[in-house]
Amino acid sequence: MAARTVTAVIVDDHAAIAAGVRYWFERADPPIALIDAEDRLVDVWTGAGATADVVIFDLELRPDHREFGGLRRLVESGRRVVVYSQHADTATAIACIDLGALAYLTKREGKEHLVPAVRAAAEGKPYTAPSLGGALATNRAPDRPRLSPREIEVLRAWFASSSKVLVATKLAISVKTVDTYIERVRVKYANVGRSARTKSELVARALADGVITLAELDAATRL
Repeated sequence: MAARTVTAVIVDDHAAIAAGVRYWFERADPPIALIDAEDRLVDVWTGAGATADVVIFDLELRPDHREFGGLRRLVESGRRVVVYSQHADTATAIACIDLGALAYLTKREGKEHLVPAVRAAAEGKPYTAPSLGGALATNRAPDRPRLSPREIEVLRAWFASSSKVLVATKLAISVKTVDTYIERVRVKYANVGRSARTKSELVARALADGVITLAELDAATRL
């Protein structure tokens, strides 16, 4: 059976960047389908862009404004985002990962990193390119990851439920979105050196960090 074609929508105001990415994707094996939203973030939410597996996001769409707000909206809606930016500073890379991007690449990192990053993101998995690897290595932040309110909400609902289907129903989101949030939390824990591959490991991390209390877990199991 042929593998499903991965689709990505790119938001970038430089036509040459989008053209280059399309060239790489068309020659990838298997190819990746690319939708060009140019600098119109609205096209990520409508038409073909709305169903794309991955959003490739240029962090800075206007010279006077770094679009952390746009990235936050994408992540909080459950979209899988690869940031593809001209910025190579550690603070920017870490901020994007903290917000929930699955990968951060600079525009110096070509197809050898962007193609596998998009494939990984399509499966809800992180990808660490050299620029991000260096940023993580020099990050002096505490070992407690910064989880967003929505990530915490999904995590707590999952701990209190027997299945992700029940979580999706309770929060009025899709099971795929539930998976995305949980995988994003795993990535954040992995990035601070505290692996949480299983649900029980994630529960242990959450208990240690005060995301949920033992009394709340006990109450959930009695429901």
